[in-house]
Amino acid sequence: MTGAVVDVVLPCLDEAAALPWVLGRFPEGFRPIVVDNGSTDGSREVARSLGAVVISEPRRGFGAACHAGLSAAVAEVVCFCDCDASLDPRQLPRVAVPVLDGSADLVLGYRRPVARGVWPLPGRLANRELVRRIRRRTGVRVRDLGPMRAARRVDLVALELADRRCGYALEMLVRAADAGWRVREVEVDYLPRIGRSKVTGTLRGFRQAVQDMSAVLTR
Repeated sequence: MTGAVVDVVLPCLDEAAALPWVLGRFPEGFRPIVVDNGSTDGSREVARSLGAVVISEPRRGFGAACHAGLSAAVAEVVCFCDCDASLDPRQLPRVAVPVLDGSADLVLGYRRPVARGVWPLPGRLANRELVRRIRRRTGVRVRDLGPMRAARRVDLVALELADRRCGYALEMLVRAADAGWRVREVEVDYLPRIGRSKVTGTLRGFRQAVQDMSAVLTR
């Protein structure tokens, strides 16, 4: 990582409580880009006060926020990471280094829960089914649709990702597989999040995520 600069896209919707922990754990060489997706809890101000680059994406949607961050990135390698404290930024080098050294084109963080209850059963079951369908659709042997991930910026842009909701991460993997990318997984810790999930924390959010991802696989 000597001298390397990696941009890290952090989609953000009302994560003011988690941002100090997240941004305080960024390793040297990684630049946080917090993409505010309509927060009303002061997340923008918190992120700026902690030194992050902050941009706004008024169109609601996880994919919209991720893509806005990708468009704002300038580094050769870009990471994506949740900013709810469920993932430790100190482990970002685990996913970035294989891309930086040229041994992989897309690296996904395979989440390993650190305690019981961190990953509720409905989420685990949905992830397992998605992984099964991804393997059948692409042939790529992954175990998790990990939200911590890394790839080269120009290659990500060239994928021309179209989903702007919950299917963005899945579309990235499917299109990368179709393009013949070398996909690799590395283990990362999965921690108790701060605050309620915008997806699995509500029935509406969970249903929307399933619908969005199913639509990607159908396409």
